[in-house]
Amino acid sequence: MGDALIEVTEVHRTYRRPRSSLRRAAPPVHALRGVSFTIAEGQRFGLVGESGSGKSTLIRLLAGLDSPTSGTITFDGRDVCRRPERHLTFLREQLQVVFQDPMGSLDPRMRVRDIVAEPLAGRREPDVRGRVAELLAAVGLPADAGDRYPHQFSGGQRQRISIARALAPRPSVLVADEPVSALDVSVRAQILNLLADLVERFRLTLVFVSHDLSVVRHVCDTIAVLHDGELVELGPSAQVAGSPEHPYTRRLVAAVPTIRGALAGRTASDLARGIPEEST
Repeated sequence: MGDALIEVTEVHRTYRRPRSSLRRAAPPVHALRGVSFTIAEGQRFGLVGESGSGKSTLIRLLAGLDSPTSGTITFDGRDVCRRPERHLTFLREQLQVVFQDPMGSLDPRMRVRDIVAEPLAGRREPDVRGRVAELLAAVGLPADAGDRYPHQFSGGQRQRISIARALAPRPSVLVADEPVSALDVSVRAQILNLLADLVERFRLTLVFVSHDLSVVRHVCDTIAVLHDGELVELGPSAQVAGSPEHPYTRRLVAAVPTIRGALAGRTASDLARGIPEEST
């Protein structure tokens, strides 16, 4: 792994709720409480926690879509907190997000080639058509996929389109926010394997967000566990998943010790070979 790329230091994020009555203000929501960690260049960093743990809030902060109430976040040594959008160009170029629901993040009125090319608008890309073709091939879609619309693809294929779009501007960091939770189990394995291959091929830093510890341990080398806005455990994947120290992490491990069903105890990479993509 390389030098520190993302540094999160004592980050708090508090939200104010609307008044519940004329007399009394609603109590604030403490989404994050003193969270600190560092992500190194080339690291595969997994962020695990149940709904309401603070995962989504943290991802918004990392992407510069929100600012912490207190604390700092730096990207490659540059502060990303409380900056106007016009001063975040460096972050938009270097960090891209793959979202949970591919259909919700893809414009149904646009052809796939235009969706993938969308992040290249205004950038100096000498051959946009060639770049789109390269990315469609990289994510395992046929060349003629660019002429079709999102509704003509299966869920797994739509997520491949989302991944291709995220890779278009050549980012150094890929944030995958629950990228397989909406997919069938067999297709999840293929997408996990694809992400792992692309991270290695393009030498990306990966931030993988999930509520499923068993999925994260197959993709990431480091796991951070969030619970009620606090970072309760952080360490190598084998250590966190195999010998958890915090009671909450132990409950996560006990609840889903391995990927069951279609995975049948094998790694995502093993399963991905030989299982056909879901049909369109």
